[in-house]
Amino acid sequence: MSQVVLITGASSGMGKLTSEFLTQNGYIVYAGSRDTEPKQNDGNLKHVYIDVTKTDTVKNAVDTIIKNEGKIDVLVNNAGYGLLSTVEDGTDEEMFDQFNVNVFGLLKVTREVLPYMREAKSGVIINISSFLGKMGLPLLAHYNASKYAVEGIVDSLRFETLPFNVRVHSIQSGLFGTNFVREGLVANAKTTSEDSPYKELVAHFVPIVAQAINEGPNPQPIADAVKEIIENEDADIFVPVGGEAETFVPLRKELSDKAFEQKVKETFGI
Repeated sequence: MSQVVLITGASSGMGKLTSEFLTQNGYIVYAGSRDTEPKQNDGNLKHVYIDVTKTDTVKNAVDTIIKNEGKIDVLVNNAGYGLLSTVEDGTDEEMFDQFNVNVFGLLKVTREVLPYMREAKSGVIINISSFLGKMGLPLLAHYNASKYAVEGIVDSLRFETLPFNVRVHSIQSGLFGTNFVREGLVANAKTTSEDSPYKELVAHFVPIVAQAINEGPNPQPIADAVKEIIENEDADIFVPVGGEAETFVPLRKELSDKAFEQKVKETFGI
């Protein structure tokens, strides 16, 4: 019997590609998105409405999958976005929204799926995190903090699910060529204004990140990593994928804190 996968944030980018790739490889995939327009299912690729900030939609989506398939074998927590803002400028609403999607939403979906995995004594949870869950960059403190939180959730949740044969993993993504800049990045108005005291930093750093994403490689390696984790019971807990992740995550372990910070400064011209 085919394994059933739920992927959040699957309307575009990494989530969409991973949904299609897993379907092509024999999985039954429920691609979750906030798109309220009805989408026609395509064989084993099915669409389900889920807004991770709205608990009722999370519950309804999981209920629908259980009703249709009787199980959820794999959860891929992919929904997320980035806030571009200095710590000084970030508003209460922006701070909450960043964590509401990237952290609280992830916890809500995981909370809803876990009882079924626990009862089945089987399951895989994969959180799409970032290399920025292991290091900081300017103007991304809120995003950094949310991804650090995701890494911490993985560390703890693995112990809770161990008795029930449910594996929990993190993919620490680098920068890939997706529509993240256009659709997945929210900019604080004060930080990006012409009279911002941080305007020189913004003018230098934002184009670096935008170019790395807009001209970055195809995110197929993320989909490959998801499949590998699902199918390999001995997969690593934390899997760095992409140039930045494969460079900086190991360096973070090898270097002292000061030496690592200096390497980041040199790399990004900070």
